[in-house]
Amino acid sequence: METMVAYCGIICSKCPVYLATQADDDQAREDVARLWSKQYGMDIKPEDANCDGCLQTNGQLFSHCRVCGIRSCGMEKKVSTCAVCADYACDQLKAFHSIAPHAGRMLEKLRLK
Repeated sequence: METMVAYCGIICSKCPVYLATQADDDQAREDVARLWSKQYGMDIKPEDANCDGCLQTNGQLFSHCRVCGIRSCGMEKKVSTCAVCADYACDQLKAFHSIAPHAGRMLEKLRLK
């Protein structure tokens, strides 16, 4: 499987929501909804856990990705990821990376290429 990286640096192709969607695995959707609801203090339902990757424009998107400011900004600026944005790393991205440091490390890795 090809590595798919979201604007923010999350590796979509390794995301449990993406994997559950691609495998059409209802149990995995329930598991990730329960885990993320607890971990992030959000009310995530299994039906919210469907995603074909944040870079998609016509596919399914995880409920948060539909309203994600980082995704909207990346699409508006027509960048492949925030790693190549002239405004890297903006306050919005820094705030996200404070709760998802693995995504920040991925963007730093991409910036070195």
